[in-house]
Amino acid sequence: MGEGAALFARMLVIGVVIAAPVGAMAMLLVQRTLAHGWRAGAATGAGIATADGAYAALAAFGVTAVSQWLVTYQTWFRIVGGLALVWLGWRALRTPPTHRAADARDSTRLAPLYSSAVGLTLTNPMTIMAFAAVFAGAGLVAQAGAGSALVVTLGVACGSMLWWLALTTAVWAVRHAVSDRAILVVNRVSGGVLVAFGVLALVAGLRGIGS
Repeated sequence: MGEGAALFARMLVIGVVIAAPVGAMAMLLVQRTLAHGWRAGAATGAGIATADGAYAALAAFGVTAVSQWLVTYQTWFRIVGGLALVWLGWRALRTPPTHRAADARDSTRLAPLYSSAVGLTLTNPMTIMAFAAVFAGAGLVAQAGAGSALVVTLGVACGSMLWWLALTTAVWAVRHAVSDRAILVVNRVSGGVLVAFGVLALVAGLRGIGS
């Protein structure tokens, strides 16, 4: 295996590891997959992976000015992201649980789902700090040469996308094996979790303004 291929494989694993922890975006993807279909979940996952790739690029290319700007204005990013999560959580709480509704919505417009996932992921500037910490521990910050930095970026993005596609497929595979009542419970739980994450982000943002 060549040096570039080995670096890509390494970054693929890191991308999966960073994406795997359960959080607000994972709950959003699960809810959208159940409510709108596999394509909706995949579009959401692609949006998250795109944002992960963008943050990986900032760390790999050593774009410190942008990274510092994101951290400087993290208060406002948290407020915007928190409001968006509360809104999405409220919508999830009102999503009908029927199989027929999910099947009919499989053709829902994917561009808004993708773009909202990108925006929500990017509104958490702490993600760039997480990437910087992981990359520093792996000796990958500010890669020597644009080629290596590009491989790092693509590897992380592909690893993240691989995880989200696997999660989407797993959720959709069991979608028709559970009852509407169970789906309703999942909608309520995922919606509540999204609202909770949103409120926490809002509180953190408002505290930042006051400090």
